[in-house]
Amino acid sequence: MDSKLDYNKEIDESMQGDATMVEGEQTNSKKLYLESYGCQMNFADSEIVASIMSQNGYNTTKNVDEADVILLNTCSIRENAEQRIRKRLTEFKKKKDTNAELKVGILGCMAERLKSQLLEEEKLVDIVVGPDAYRSLPDLVKETETGQKAVNVLLSREETYADISPVRLDKNGVTAFISIMRGCDNMCSFCVVPFTRGRERSRDPETIVGEAKELFNKGYREVTLLGQNVDSYRWNVNSKKEIIDPAQPTVNFAQLLEKVALVSTDLRVRFSTSHPKDLTDEVAETMAKHENICNYIHLPVQSGNTEVLKRMNRGYSREWYLDRIKAIKERIPDCAISTDIITGFCGETEEEHQDTVSLMKLVEYDYAYMFAYSERPKTLAERKFEDDVPEEVKKRRLTEVIDLQQASSLKNNQKYLNKEYKVLVEGVSRRSEEHMFGRNSQNAVFVFPRKDKKPGDYVTVKAYDCTAATLLSEIVE
Repeated sequence: MDSKLDYNKEIDESMQGDATMVEGEQTNSKKLYLESYGCQMNFADSEIVASIMSQNGYNTTKNVDEADVILLNTCSIRENAEQRIRKRLTEFKKKKDTNAELKVGILGCMAERLKSQLLEEEKLVDIVVGPDAYRSLPDLVKETETGQKAVNVLLSREETYADISPVRLDKNGVTAFISIMRGCDNMCSFCVVPFTRGRERSRDPETIVGEAKELFNKGYREVTLLGQNVDSYRWNVNSKKEIIDPAQPTVNFAQLLEKVALVSTDLRVRFSTSHPKDLTDEVAETMAKHENICNYIHLPVQSGNTEVLKRMNRGYSREWYLDRIKAIKERIPDCAISTDIITGFCGETEEEHQDTVSLMKLVEYDYAYMFAYSERPKTLAERKFEDDVPEEVKKRRLTEVIDLQQASSLKNNQKYLNKEYKVLVEGVSRRSEEHMFGRNSQNAVFVFPRKDKKPGDYVTVKAYDCTAATLLSEIVE
């Protein structure tokens, strides 16, 4: 696994991009075992897959040994992620050797890129399904029952799964993801997403609001609106910014954010991920207007040097990014900001790396996901640039930014000490059953005595001590 700062120790590991095994509540006769890897979008997609399979006679299970079908929802963002999945598929192949009826498939981002190798050369899977083809899964499984291999990796310009009610697999009943769009039109030179998830398309806002209402009525108290680039959400507007249906209203992301916030003041709203070139003042103003829209923005910078950003094809400069930070802080002074950082991108000099270090010191991020650059096949960077920064240099620079972020995270947590904050209780602390944990609006994690509190409650807490990841606190009665 690539090095990164695990800034949220009390949050379930599935939120951190690790594998998670999931179990639904259906009572169907066949068993489906699902593992998800990578980003939040993949975990949200797994809930869609569970719903589709549930409607076709499959109950999800945590016990891989009783599964009729095993599906891995995969990630291609880094080479290490792919290697982990290959290792897992090899383990499942051994199970197939003793159970001829068992079917194994891969979903998501690895599907298109590695279908031939996994199906024919290595014979690790029976089913390969891309992110836009999940509706075909039941038929593909039936196809394999005749001894054939089954593949559907076609990308779509329309599919949003808006009509499918996801099976909630996190089991905490408090927080949930809502996908608001699919695909990505940004062509960052290091990224495979446009090739594996297709073009950008937005989901009908009324179905999003309806899903939020349904979740709230079921007891959920927080939703996270998901998209590869939520700020480019546009409903009823095409890529040329032309209105598609004059009889229908147009909706941008700020307007959607407000619609979801108005479902209930007791429903917290988060979103991920924002893109610096598309984040508008209107979004920040909408956040400031509604207390239940959390004061937290994930704003990936990737590099603090303008020339590196050009090579990355990010569409903004260092100065533009810092202007967006300023605009956020002017409108939401207590807004927490997290980021993504890549060290050792093609051609990165020591001076360019130090620009990233200096930007981190200027912004003082609350949290960060940090990785050494990993060249991905089919990307612009692979075709155009040489991956010429030595691995030891990448890792040394990565260690430097991790250490810097660790100090920044600790400093930011210290500012919460001896102050009262409203926290949404999410569950029992992983370190002590006598304590609960939850997050404030800024996404800071507080741990406090359990008492009579339960997941879904709002409590007021005051922290007396902290680490870079967690605030130790007491409930204020």
